[in-house]
Amino acid sequence: MKTLSLALTMLMFFSGCAKTSTAPLKTVDHVNLERYSGTWIEIARYENRFETGCAGATAHYASKEDYIAVTNRCFDTHGIQSGEANGRAYTLQDSNNSKLKVSFFRPFYGDYWVLMLGDNYQYSVVGDPSRKYLWILSRVRKLSDTDKKTILDTLPKLGYNPDKLYWTTQQVYLKELSSYEND
Repeated sequence: MKTLSLALTMLMFFSGCAKTSTAPLKTVDHVNLERYSGTWIEIARYENRFETGCAGATAHYASKEDYIAVTNRCFDTHGIQSGEANGRAYTLQDSNNSKLKVSFFRPFYGDYWVLMLGDNYQYSVVGDPSRKYLWILSRVRKLSDTDKKTILDTLPKLGYNPDKLYWTTQQVYLKELSSYEND
């Protein structure tokens, strides 16, 4: 039941159904899906109901022949996994892989747009066109000061308010990261 609940709530993660009158949301020019694959650690997010009780989360992406397999895991303050959702992502045509549709509960899909990406794929900022959802992801548990400043300085230009960010509890990831070492 908890898995179904997490899957349904993760769908909301990507739904972004609300339309706003803000300027169109700009994404990065290109995403290399092979480089993007692997484990990402949630550094910060806009609070949302489907991550209620998550002190932190990870996302694991694996390129398949015609889609990207997605595994999202939620952790409580003790580092215990409290939920998992598995889904599929598909790139949107003519987006150079920067815009994806993700589903954890087909046939419903939500937007997953890569708004910022570190030169070495060390961080990623993901949102949706409604600007209701936002995630700052990293390959490591702590952003460099330079990367953090770059992200926080850029968010208002994208129509996001950095003051609304929830900063995750980083120690919850120690066990999680070791589970991906053999992936």
